[in-house]
Amino acid sequence: QVQLVESGGGLVQAGGSLRLSCAASGSIFSIRTMDWYRQAPGKQRELVAATTSGGTTNYADSVKGRFTISRDNAKNTVYLQMNSLKPEDTAVYYCHAIIARYYSVSDYSYWGQGTQVTVSS
Repeated sequence: QVQLVESGGGLVQAGGSLRLSCAASGSIFSIRTMDWYRQAPGKQRELVAATTSGGTTNYADSVKGRFTISRDNAKNTVYLQMNSLKPEDTAVYYCHAIIARYYSVSDYSYWGQGTQVTVSS
């Protein structure tokens, strides 16, 4: 079994910063990708930032230049540093990972429980 546990959400004023963390644990052989998604009320879940085990990163246009995704492979942890936050960044942020497990030939998709980020104007 694999778990993703997120932390770091909260309430911040516009222009402020938050850092989200997501730690993967369990029967992990390797982690292919680790991503951050978000879902605002009444909207679809959207990809915010993604990173591969090789360090390639990708960002949504709306967060480029403000958010930074990073990964500590030794700790199976991904981070999302969010700067210059805007009210429109308010959402539940979800960690997602594609993981290869021991004794399995398949990769599996896992989601964290979500952490609320609220940006006040």
